[in-house]
Amino acid sequence: MADEAKSSNGTDVVDKVTVEVAEMALDAKEEAAPAEPAKSSVSEANGATATASAAKPVCSAAFKEQFKAFSKFGDTKSDGKHLTLSQSDKWMKQAKVIDKKITTTDTGIHFKKLKSMKLTYEDYNKFLDDLAKTKKVELDEIKNKMANCGAPGVHNATVRRGQDPGKAAETVARLTDTSKYTGSHKQRFDETGKGKGIAGRKDLVDQSGYVSGYGHKNTYDKTH
Repeated sequence: MADEAKSSNGTDVVDKVTVEVAEMALDAKEEAAPAEPAKSSVSEANGATATASAAKPVCSAAFKEQFKAFSKFGDTKSDGKHLTLSQSDKWMKQAKVIDKKITTTDTGIHFKKLKSMKLTYEDYNKFLDDLAKTKKVELDEIKNKMANCGAPGVHNATVRRGQDPGKAAETVARLTDTSKYTGSHKQRFDETGKGKGIAGRKDLVDQSGYVSGYGHKNTYDKTH
């Protein structure tokens, strides 16, 4: 009987220890369980950060307007539907797309792949896409810079902080309007706004034989 009692008590002790160990294990597992949602929250936060840092969507309308503007830059006869390599490089330089990573050599190589001296809007997008993939640069990043670099000829360095690039372009246009020039500056340009060269800067001797200021110069042959 005593042995049975001992055995019985020993079993009780073992069972009690087993139960305590099991309860401790359950408590530890319950305390560790909330860690998984925390990881999920971190992942979601990282995902949100990645999304926020992604390139902003390009405004197609703004980019297309810039294409038209630069296609007329330096070519008053342009219809705004085609862009040359020279005009493209000026645009990309102004937008600071051409830098140490993308050079004019790169733009020349990819532009000539399309086998045309002038590119349409559709072909120009193909050119940019090919260039971006080759140089491993985000296409949207390139197009955003080009869409927001201001009117042709207005460099970011000359535009004050907070100033509208469009207004800066108007200022430049006003300052270069020869029809508003006065005094000696006015004498340097003809009626069409074309510079007279040295004749506009110096008083040249009239060797025609007519007295200075004579109003009927070169009319004799027309009346006789």
